[in-house]
Amino acid sequence: MRRLLTSLMIAVALVNSAPAFAMQTVPAGNRHAEQPDIPGASIRRTKGTKSSFDLKYEKVHELLATDRELMSKIRKVSSAYGINPIHVVGAIVGEHTYNVDAYDRLQAYYVKAASYAGESFRFAYDGESVDEFVARPQFAECKSKSDSYTLWSCREDVWETDFRGKTVGGTSFPNNRFSAVFFQPFYAGQTFGLGQVNPLTALMLSDLVTRVSGYPKLNEKNAGAVYRAIMDPDISLAFVAASIRRSIDDYKEIAGMDISGNPGLTATLYNVGNSRQRAAALAAKNRGAGATVWPEENYYGWLINDKLDELKGLL
Repeated sequence: MRRLLTSLMIAVALVNSAPAFAMQTVPAGNRHAEQPDIPGASIRRTKGTKSSFDLKYEKVHELLATDRELMSKIRKVSSAYGINPIHVVGAIVGEHTYNVDAYDRLQAYYVKAASYAGESFRFAYDGESVDEFVARPQFAECKSKSDSYTLWSCREDVWETDFRGKTVGGTSFPNNRFSAVFFQPFYAGQTFGLGQVNPLTALMLSDLVTRVSGYPKLNEKNAGAVYRAIMDPDISLAFVAASIRRSIDDYKEIAGMDISGNPGLTATLYNVGNSRQRAAALAAKNRGAGATVWPEENYYGWLINDKLDELKGLL
């Protein structure tokens, strides 16, 4: 489970300044000798499909090993975002091992994406659309944020501090993540497509993806366009790469640590999200520690590092 950080704590840990210690390169490999516990929800979901994690891993590995077009796209998008393609491979392998089953070929993802083209969606909770929600006075501090990443990060922070698990203005809000409450219109899952990108993550990364890949900027008022973007394999890959780029940058800028040589860590952050808050928490730990505290992989990232030689063979 993620540990919550208030906006004040994050501000104290990072503000907008560089870390007060020299950049450190995080060692390769896993910090844990054995794989950390896999969440029960993932275990139940996999058993429910009469599959296993080993079978799902082999299936996604086979997809990547046999689909030259997909691997070419992965290498191209990774180059555009200045990351090693093993990071994108790791994110896709982790998602399709622990969260969903892989399709047998890339074309199936295009077909699935096309099925969403004519649908109409709305991001809302209890009849209130998310654009109406973020117009509340509690979000006033976010209005000055011009970049989509800082804007939606600010809004997510406000949700955590002012709304999550509280009753505000007569409305009781769930003790759950912002993305789960306002960005899950299907109630059966929050992530979709080849990259299993969360709609809120897509909104956060929209400016970066528009700048690097040239795709149209996303807007919370047009939920259909958000879903079409994260379902389309080509656009989805751009968001996967952008998410990894952002995680690497967050850890450099906030925690003073270079995680670009550890695909298990970038995979972990792709899985759990909130790289900015997690980097701030790590920075705070290191300020008070007598020795370096390294970031640690979770069960998802542990698999990627454990299978790293095999996955590098795909490239």
